[in-house]
Amino acid sequence: MNDSFADAAYAAGWSVVRGMPEWMARAQFDAVADGIWFRGGKGVRRLQSNLARVVPDASPYELRLLTRDGLRSYMRYWCEVFQLPRMTTDQILRRVEVTGDPLLRAAVAAGNGMILSLPHMGNWDMAGAWLTGTGVPFTTVMERLKPESLFTRFVEFRESIGMEVLPLTGGEKPPYAVLAERLRAGGALCLLGDRDLTSTGIDVDFFGATARMPAGPAALAHDTGAALLPVTLANAGRWRWDFRIHDQVHVPEAGTRGEKISEMTQQVACVFEREIARRPQDWHMLQRVWVSDLDPRRQPSRPAA
Repeated sequence: MNDSFADAAYAAGWSVVRGMPEWMARAQFDAVADGIWFRGGKGVRRLQSNLARVVPDASPYELRLLTRDGLRSYMRYWCEVFQLPRMTTDQILRRVEVTGDPLLRAAVAAGNGMILSLPHMGNWDMAGAWLTGTGVPFTTVMERLKPESLFTRFVEFRESIGMEVLPLTGGEKPPYAVLAERLRAGGALCLLGDRDLTSTGIDVDFFGATARMPAGPAALAHDTGAALLPVTLANAGRWRWDFRIHDQVHVPEAGTRGEKISEMTQQVACVFEREIARRPQDWHMLQRVWVSDLDPRRQPSRPAA
């Protein structure tokens, strides 16, 4: 889509879809997902390739159906994003099933800052609305979208449900410095942590092959003393969500800073791997994750040790 059409499409989503009855909106988005799946474009093929690593024993037919369910889950995410502004905090809290909430509350009470690292799974905006609705404001980072009006639209949406949104690029200060400040003041962060194919990404073992994940969550925990908690999200029936807060990933006692960050990132990857295997249809990964899937000529160079 060109920039102006993309902006208009998202604007229509927030104005038109928001007013639809939930059942009607879901039916429309399921139909869109099935149409995309039937066409089998680049993103669909990439999703199917990624899911093949998650469920290596699936037959071609089973993998095809799983890919369809994955696209329905992804389009459900967008349907809910467009309808979220009309939902009350009470409605959100009643529809969320949370496992591990005491772990989160203990990290908040400790006052040393908290980092929630999430995969592209379930509905992370709904999780953000739930978190702020339970009295925990937080900061996150967002890539700049084109056109700028679309980026502004998304920032306004996320700020309306209680998030502080920092731009990945073009801000007054580098985002890492601001995030560290928030943690040292006892604040909370939510950061997506299952894909980073840049030269600063950390190589991890993920479903039996090397993938690259962002160093930021572990590095921030190492540098500030904040608690690092992996969080996974899944759908739990119609208009219900399953949020799981997992045990804190602690900073290892031995090793260099880089070695500690790598080990912590691997621990987060292991949690993601287990939970994605449990609910593969809710992992919305339509892009490359594994290093072997990259064109060798386009792979980013690794930084010196």
